[in-house]
Amino acid sequence: MPKTSPIFALQSVVPEDFRRQTRNASIRIIAVFALSAMVLSALLVTQFGETGGNNFKWNLTGVILGVLLTSALVGGLFRKQQWMAASLYGWRLKRSLMSITNQMHQLKAGVSQHDPQSMQLLRFYHLALHHMHQLDGNSSAASELVREMDEHRQAMEALSLNPEQPRLNPEWLAHIKQFASKSSVK
Repeated sequence: MPKTSPIFALQSVVPEDFRRQTRNASIRIIAVFALSAMVLSALLVTQFGETGGNNFKWNLTGVILGVLLTSALVGGLFRKQQWMAASLYGWRLKRSLMSITNQMHQLKAGVSQHDPQSMQLLRFYHLALHHMHQLDGNSSAASELVREMDEHRQAMEALSLNPEQPRLNPEWLAHIKQFASKSSVK
């Protein structure tokens, strides 16, 4: 049975709060990394290093262990903390967008045939990309996207499709794969 990714839903997020929260989470993670790398390097040099000698390999090993420890903490403990919620949301948003971007040729082939699922997926993509630009404070990219979004919304309404698509349905991604062979045979 194929594994389907969980449904991702756009959330109402205040961009300034999002940026503040992700900045704070980044600072905490950087501090954990810096502290762990320094402590581990110092411990390794103390235990195995040579006084007045070249201890580069022990310092490098401490930094590598600091990276591994920080990665394990982020992947295990930190991701469950409330202060990481905005960062995780941003990561999931960008992963969702990338999963669509990777199949954009197939998606556009489906949209050109007025396939309802392709139309819904492109609408979600537009909404999610606009949302990401707003969260990142990239107003010029967000404004450039508006015309394309409006045109697609009008095309959906002409086909009696609901333009409100705040959720990524994994079945849509699976569905557009059928357009791969059709889009490459041109």
